[in-house]
Amino acid sequence: MRRMRFLFGWLFTCSLLLICLEGVTFARIYIDINSPSVPKFNIAIPDFKNLGEDNKNPALSTRLSGVVSNDLDLSGYFNPLDKAAFLEEKGGPLKGKDINFKDWSVIGAELLLKGGYVCIGNRLEVEIRLFDVFRGRQILGKRALGKLEEYRHLMHRLSNEIILKLTGHEGIFLTRLAFVGTATGQREIYACDYDGHNVRPITRDKSIALLPRWSPDGKKIVYNSYKKKNSGPMLYLRDLVTGKLRRLSGRSGLNIGACWAPDGKELALTMSHEGNPNIFTIDLQGKILKQLVKHWGIDVSPAFSPDASRLAFVSNRSGSPQIYLMEISSGRVDRLTYEGKYNTSPAWSTLNRIVFVGKTNGNFDIFTMAPDSGRTKRLTANSGNNEDPCWSPDGRYLAFSSNRTGQYHIYIMNANGSTQRRVTFEKGKQTSPSWGPE
Repeated sequence: MRRMRFLFGWLFTCSLLLICLEGVTFARIYIDINSPSVPKFNIAIPDFKNLGEDNKNPALSTRLSGVVSNDLDLSGYFNPLDKAAFLEEKGGPLKGKDINFKDWSVIGAELLLKGGYVCIGNRLEVEIRLFDVFRGRQILGKRALGKLEEYRHLMHRLSNEIILKLTGHEGIFLTRLAFVGTATGQREIYACDYDGHNVRPITRDKSIALLPRWSPDGKKIVYNSYKKKNSGPMLYLRDLVTGKLRRLSGRSGLNIGACWAPDGKELALTMSHEGNPNIFTIDLQGKILKQLVKHWGIDVSPAFSPDASRLAFVSNRSGSPQIYLMEISSGRVDRLTYEGKYNTSPAWSTLNRIVFVGKTNGNFDIFTMAPDSGRTKRLTANSGNNEDPCWSPDGRYLAFSSNRTGQYHIYIMNANGSTQRRVTFEKGKQTSPSWGPE
């Protein structure tokens, strides 16, 4: 009997294990985003099918597919195919058993994204199904519900699900950008979705606002403003949750170029209240914590390493602007850049890579560098001036400003320099981007 009870218990345990595993999907990772070169997948995205009986909001059919198509295109991992090449009639089936995958493989599609939607009052329900065309198998199926007016946000959520499924990493489609814009004739701070849509003002100073920087948690923005007359640039903090604004540093002289420490509890910035522009840290009440850099030269543009143990900054101590690296605990400073006579604007990614701007042949271009080896990679060339680079929160993309079309606008690109796309189309100039989290 004891052996029988043991055997029964063992079989019962095994049956429970099998029941649990039935619901587990052993996902195949289709895209290795850590590879130096990632080939693009051809993806077909037909207009979404209106599944409602009353056929409400027919224009969403194209809008919904357009948002996800743009997301996947901007990711740099996909090549959305031209709809004019599609062989299937509009409003085709959503389920794999009803889809003729040969019609999609013959036009070169490797992936197929099908979608449908229903509008119920002011609510929108969207369903997507992602298929591997070669195998004729569904890779992903998701539904999402949200407000009709926030359909772009809803589609960004679903785009993130696609990226997560195919790469194993979160997408960037719910992140945000802050930038300086001149649409009103003054330099004000604005925020928008990562793709340039839903632009809204952060400041209305009717003066000069500069250098916005998101906090690591995405709840605050610091920036410089000249709104107080007869004074230099002061540092302000806007709480985006409460809407409150307060001055962080209004000391005499400069209070510029603030960057957040990774923990979001302090900032480094350049101040000149003692005479020479040097780099200090302050807390979120504006109290000076420490003087990090003290030198007879001009020291600006601090950027913390991901673990906050080091600081990159710009100094003219060698006779021209160059990037230096400080070990904060010891105070040791080493020069990082030697090529070119003008290197500025360092920013340090969460993946431990530094981006900066260098002047070559009279134009500004963007480079990245491994801080430990010093190896550099040029990302822009022969495309006007490219400035103000900043990293996406995941360290896999860069935003920057460029005047390659004659006027400065914001562009984004993959960290290796591929897939450079313009994302702001507002009136006037857009410069000095900062990339914030969800």
